[in-house]
Order: sequence, then structure tokens, then C-alpha cells
Amino acid sequence: MADLPKTCLPDWDVAELPEPKPLGLKNLAGFIGPGIVMCGFQLAGGEWLLGAEITARYGGSLMWIAAVAIIGQVFYNMECGRYALYTGEPVFTGFMRAKPGPQFWIGIFVLLSIGAFIPGLSTHGAAVLAALILNRVPGEEDRWLVTMLAFILLGAVSLPILVGGKVYNMMQAVMTTKVFVVLGFCLIMGVMFVKPQNWANVFSGFFKVGNMPVVLGEDLNGNGTLDPGEDFDRDERLDVIEPVTRDSGGKITDFEDIDGDGKWDGENVTNVFLTRMRDGEWPLLLMTQVALLGAFAGFAGGGGLSNSTYSNYCRDKGWGMGSEVGAIPSAVGGRNVTLSHLGTVFEMTDENLRRWKAWWKYIIMDQVFIWMPGCFMGMALPALISMQFSPYSQLFHDSAGLDWAQAIISADGIRNAPGFSPMMSQTLWIAMLIVGLLVLLPSQMSIVEDVCRRWTDIIWSGSRHVRETMKSHQVGRIYYTILAFYVVWTFVCAWYFTKFENPKVMVLVIANLNNIGLGFTAFFVLRNNLVYLPKELRPGWIHRIGILGCGVFYLGMAALVFYHKQLPILKDLLGME
Repeated sequence: MADLPKTCLPDWDVAELPEPKPLGLKNLAGFIGPGIVMCGFQLAGGEWLLGAEITARYGGSLMWIAAVAIIGQVFYNMECGRYALYTGEPVFTGFMRAKPGPQFWIGIFVLLSIGAFIPGLSTHGAAVLAALILNRVPGEEDRWLVTMLAFILLGAVSLPILVGGKVYNMMQAVMTTKVFVVLGFCLIMGVMFVKPQNWANVFSGFFKVGNMPVVLGEDLNGNGTLDPGEDFDRDERLDVIEPVTRDSGGKITDFEDIDGDGKWDGENVTNVFLTRMRDGEWPLLLMTQVALLGAFAGFAGGGGLSNSTYSNYCRDKGWGMGSEVGAIPSAVGGRNVTLSHLGTVFEMTDENLRRWKAWWKYIIMDQVFIWMPGCFMGMALPALISMQFSPYSQLFHDSAGLDWAQAIISADGIRNAPGFSPMMSQTLWIAMLIVGLLVLLPSQMSIVEDVCRRWTDIIWSGSRHVRETMKSHQVGRIYYTILAFYVVWTFVCAWYFTKFENPKVMVLVIANLNNIGLGFTAFFVLRNNLVYLPKELRPGWIHRIGILGCGVFYLGMAALVFYHKQLPILKDLLGME
């Protein structure tokens, strides 16, 4: 092909686009794959950790943030899939094709990958496992146990990656099991034990665009009575805004405890647009929670650079031109699996365009009918359980406790909920903790795999020395070398956070760093698809608007968190007013 664009990497090879099998039940095994793997990957922090805290604190009123995040990521994922179908390359290889070249972009990717080097999920998983061992919520005195378990689990989650022929095959098996078991359990719990009003609260929350945490008393209509819907914190008292003192970062340092309940009252939720229309002014936003909201958006669906892995999975599944490139082999059983250093594209013939349209249906079906519904259910179903049972937990009114045991609040609430026999309470407590482990640990495994896969592809394609000296069957050497270094690093990181910080801090840092990575690469993916793909294959206006909206949303969230959280700290350090 004489019209291939010139890039900072060698040209693509050229071959015929393979004929896809028709979609249908007969081809179910060939079709189900990347979307459900990504869904299993992303059924983790936002849904099980931050989703539980958000719904425990605000009910379902902020679920619209998750809805916007998931819809934006659908467009992002589809554009990653578009690039992989045409080139057989992951989008990170495409990034390195842009000027000024691989060396520059590798440095940028290091900065954008910082969040992935903090093992927050396995540390939360260690707290869940400690709860199973102790048969109670672990406290500060149990920090040594949680730390020890975190180290054990960090090593254990890496073992499944070693087998399966293709690394992707093992990921698909683990994540498919996880999605069906976790969502099945949550659905059964929701149908059997969750009140209808909580179902309505959660699912209506996806449409309540503009609901935000604000400083507002509970007597919304000014009649001096606690009316239905006004008891924001569910303490059965009509709370007023209590005078408060904050530091430069907005954190409460002191407050006047008017009702003597030991906590500051004044937080509420309202729709900022309706309030503006009704009162003629914007409500006072509670910006102390901006990091929590940013993290909620960062973990909803996927977030960060993990979404770009969709292109890797499309390649390894053999979709489009991925079947001409190969996959990353596992250490055991992957002897005959190879991977080309660079991708392969196809010419714009009528036959190839017909096949392209058939392959594109794979991406649409995978994202619109598997990944997106899975993410919505993965967000809503755990939220239902949290809304129903978290008020019965001692952690519900103890924000310090939530720092240590976000993943345990629903299980603790179930065990203390009225109406269950002691045996049923104990059984559901254990079941909920086991499901929590099934949520957190495979997701930590997928983070390990995602980081190793991403950097393997970057080095495998971006390094001229590697391209010239290593053969297609040797890619596993790079992958498992990175895996060894990464596991050692996560041990160091886990030790630091469990000794000097808490798991919630890890999750908040990871998620808000993820917002920067996802927002930045959204624009980069669109740029590459408009430059490197033939005109016939480029995204239409709906997809362009969708992925641009994704980038604006996530960079906007990152900027908001920086302005209200990090900037005041920087000003204090620099002595600025």
C-alpha cells in the first residue's frame, strides 16, 4: 500500500482482512471475550468500594456520575477497538507512532501509569480476608494481620497469569466466572432482601443529572418538621447547618455540635440546576467531598489506562487484523504462541470493507450489549445491597471506620440487620465477604496483568533494539521480567500504605490519577484514528463527540480535584496566600 501514513515506527505489514464468523449462538465462544474480561476487570473499586460509600452516604442520588462515566467509556473502548481491528496493534503502539517518537511517549506513559503502581484492591482484599479470619471487622490493632495478608495476596494473584497458553485465555476464564458469580449473588440478594424504594432510588439516580453534595439543612420546605425525604443522614433528627472551622484544604478542624451527636451536620444533596432555577442562585457545593466524587467517576466502569487494554484484548482474541499478529504467551502452555512486533493492515477493497463492517458489529455488540449493561449492573446491584444494609453497620456513622473497611460495610450491615436468624446472619456475612474477595482479588490480578501487558507492548514495539534482536516467540521474556519487578514494587508500596496510610487513601489516589490518564488518552486515541485510519474507517461525528466528551469529563474531574485539594496544599508548602 503506497498511501500508508508515515509514522515514528516502521510501516505496518499488509494482508487480507480475515472473514469473521457470523454472530450468533453457534459462535458464542468466538464472540464473548474482551467485553466480559473488561467488565470483570472493572467490577471492583468503583462498584464495591466507592460505590458502597457513595450510596451509604448519599443514597442513589449521585449514580448519574457513574452513568456519564460509563457512557463516555463506551465510546473510548469502541475507538480503541476500531484501531485494533484495522492495525492488529494495541493503541499504545499507535501512540508511539506519533511525533516526537517512542522515547518521548514512553516517559509520558510512565507518569500516566503511576496510579497502577499502587495496589489498593489487594490491600482492601486483605482487610476482607482478615474479617473472615477474625469473624469481625478488623480494627487498628489488626493492622499487622492485614499487612501480612496483603503481601500474601499480592503474590497469589499473579499465579494464574502463568498458565493458559495465551495470557488472555486465563483472564477470560477468571473474569467470566467472576462476573456471573458476583452479579448473580447481588441480584439474588437484591430480589430477596432489598426494598422496592431502594431499587427505585438507585436506578432513578442514573438519570438525576446535576445532583451534588451541598451545604444545606434538612428542613427543605421550612416548616420545622422532618418530612419524608428530608432525613439525609437517616438519623431521624431534623438537622441544621452547624457552624464549622476548616483548614486551607477545606478539611473540618472544629465545629459547633448543636445537637450533640458528635458529628458535623450540614451536608446534603440537591440538584444544582433546579436550585438555580428556583432560587436564582447556585447552592454552596460541599467541595470537601470532591476527591471522593472524582474517585467514584475514576472507578465507574473502568478508568485510567485500563480501558486502553480493550485494544490488546481484541488483538489477543484474534478479532480483525489481530489474527494476523498473535498474542502474549503464558509461561506454561504458551510455547507455540507468537507475537509480531508491529501490526498488519488491509487494503480498502470492496471485499475487505464488507468484512470490516461485520467485524465492527463485534465491537458494537461487545460494548453495547455486554460491557455497558455489565458495568451498569455492576454499579447498581452492589449499591442496592449497600443502601439496604449499610445503615445497620457500626461503620455507617463512623467515617474513620470506612477508611479501613469500605469493602466490609455491607457485609457488617447484613450481619447486624434485623429479621435474620443468627445462623442466616452468619451465613450471609461469610458469603458477602467471600464475594468481596472474588470482586477485589481478580481485579488486582487484572491490574497486574494490565500493567505488564501494556509495558510489554510498549517495549516490544517501541524499542528498536528489541525489534531487531528478539524473535516473535520471545515476547514472554519481557512480559514475565516486568511481572517480577512489578510484584516486588507492589510489595514495597503495600508496606508503605498499610504502615503509614490506609487503604482508602490508596483508592482515592489511584482513581484521581486514573482520571488524568483516561482524559488525556481519549484525545490521543481520536487523533490517531483520524490520522492513521483510511477515511472509510474513521469514526463518525457521534463517535467523535462521544470520545471528546469522555476526555473533557475526566480531565475536568481531575482539574476540579486538583484545584480544591492539591492546589491549597501546594500554596501552603510554597508559602503563598
